[in-house]
Amino acid sequence: MVKQLQYKRLLALTVLLAAAFIGLGYRLVDLQVLRHDELAREARNNTQYTFRLEPRRGDIFDAKGNLLATSTFVKTVCADPSLIGEHAPEVARAIAPLLQMNSGELEKRLTPRVERNKKGENIPVQFVMLKHKIASDVWEKIQEVMDKLEFGVDEKKLNRKQQAFYNNLRSKAIFAAPVDDQLRNYPNGALASHVLGFVGVADVTNSGTPVQVTVGVDGIEKQFDAKLRGVRGMRVTERDSKEREMVTWREEDVPAQDGLGVVLTIDSVLQQILETELAQGERDFSAVNICGIAVRPRTGEILALASFPNYDPNHPGGSGVTPEMLRNRVIKDAPEPGSTFKIVVISGALNDHLVKLTDRFDCEHGEFRYAGVMLHDHNGGSGILEVKDIIAKSSNIGAAKIGILMKEQRLNDYVHAFGFGAPTGIPLPYEFKGIVNDRTNWSKISITRIPMGQEIGVTPLQMAMAMSAIANKGILMQPMLVDRLVAPDGTAAVKYYPQPARRVISEEADHDIVEALKNVVLPGGTAVGAAMTNYTVAGKTGTAQEAGPHGYTDRIFYASFIGFLPADNPEICVYVGMELDDPKGAHEGGRTSALVFKKIATQAATYLNIRPDRGGTTGAPEAEPTPMVAPEPSLRTAAMMHMP
Repeated sequence: MVKQLQYKRLLALTVLLAAAFIGLGYRLVDLQVLRHDELAREARNNTQYTFRLEPRRGDIFDAKGNLLATSTFVKTVCADPSLIGEHAPEVARAIAPLLQMNSGELEKRLTPRVERNKKGENIPVQFVMLKHKIASDVWEKIQEVMDKLEFGVDEKKLNRKQQAFYNNLRSKAIFAAPVDDQLRNYPNGALASHVLGFVGVADVTNSGTPVQVTVGVDGIEKQFDAKLRGVRGMRVTERDSKEREMVTWREEDVPAQDGLGVVLTIDSVLQQILETELAQGERDFSAVNICGIAVRPRTGEILALASFPNYDPNHPGGSGVTPEMLRNRVIKDAPEPGSTFKIVVISGALNDHLVKLTDRFDCEHGEFRYAGVMLHDHNGGSGILEVKDIIAKSSNIGAAKIGILMKEQRLNDYVHAFGFGAPTGIPLPYEFKGIVNDRTNWSKISITRIPMGQEIGVTPLQMAMAMSAIANKGILMQPMLVDRLVAPDGTAAVKYYPQPARRVISEEADHDIVEALKNVVLPGGTAVGAAMTNYTVAGKTGTAQEAGPHGYTDRIFYASFIGFLPADNPEICVYVGMELDDPKGAHEGGRTSALVFKKIATQAATYLNIRPDRGGTTGAPEAEPTPMVAPEPSLRTAAMMHMP
């Protein structure tokens, strides 16, 4: 009986041991085979750390190498409230001054709390972003303050768990995001703001931690964002139990490639001259807005470009900054140009040998009826005028009659040949192509209105490049804003060169239109105020009324002047345009924008040391420049232009 009982106990023990070994074997198979990949990943996650290495954003320079935009690495300061416990008030008081935050608000963010996850469980909040863009030296001071922080207890008398709590509070409760942010700085404030643009931030996740990276939002910053931003690196490494990196166990270490620098064609001195005089012109004439461009005609290089009102790209989202201030009117606005557009119809007619400068047209003493609609000239108009005087006196009727002589198709051809109705290709985002109606949609009177700059919308840049084509012996250039991209060590990575778009008119026709444009600033012309003592100026005024649903209003005007000098050997072409709402004084381009032009051109000529072509000794002699050679025209282009 006793032996049977012993056998039963032995059997039970054997069964239990067998079951235990079977269970252990299954568990080993489960851990080592069935769940191997899952557990290996979990083990790696506990010790392995992957993070991005952020490249430094490239700088932006002017043509002389002056710094216009640069970047410095900064920290994003975060907190783990679960490690702070009841000491949020002490921590907040200690670091609030360094973060430049309100102590009470900071205390709320540091106070421990829980949140529900997707499973409906309450979990402690372990990440709170406190402040972006904290300089490295400030972050070091925060670490020093936290390291020395006292909590009014004798920690030596505490148990290990309590001591570990205070150690973690000091060393881990306040931390910096693993990826450094960058602070973009524009040393010259608002200078060239519409060229440079500005940057913003985009959210990304790095090792489960949300961080923000710098991206271009407008201007060169956006257009060349991929080049400026560089290429991120990555490091995969192992950590010990104290979360220290074990360098010898790095599995991957790909260094970041810093972004390329962008060297512009903009000259900071000329940019300052342009902006100073535009700002003064805005005040003098109570303009709603004003913009200007300075171009080197033979290369298409943009030497200066500005639009007012402007903004400081260091604070593009600051209080008081409006969408109107952020708007680059040089490439985004397309007002009716008014009489500056007469250069298109008259140069085209000269090129097609339809007229000569001495041909005479009856300008009807200011009243001309066509297709049953009356067209007027300003100031009572004129009688018989030669073509050169139609330009000088800016006769609408004279330009209309030349347009009628040219006919719709040819006028339309020249409108497009001069670059209107299409983007210029300037390397800036959001360029507007302007408004050019398809010829099939022209009205009966369009042939008389387009020659005088109505029924068409052009950007200031398009108008400046069209006039620069005339200054460049008839060759239209693509606008050039970037000279080269440079590596961090300063060596050129990419070089850009002037690009001729096409020949628009022959040199013979170009010579004639330049002669006519010289008369604009002479006595009897519409822009006597633009004449200069030491330089011959060729230019054209424009005064456009705003078009509305019931016709043109006499309250809102767009006044402009565009000219180049020296007229026969141009070094610079300058455009000035302003919007005047219900002006109490002058509103014509020749009495407003032309005066601003003269101030800009006078200072620019001195700075560039341009050789005078009239009396005076300002400037040094320079070799006569050679105009850019246009590519061979296609058969269609050659036929369209009737090239001799």
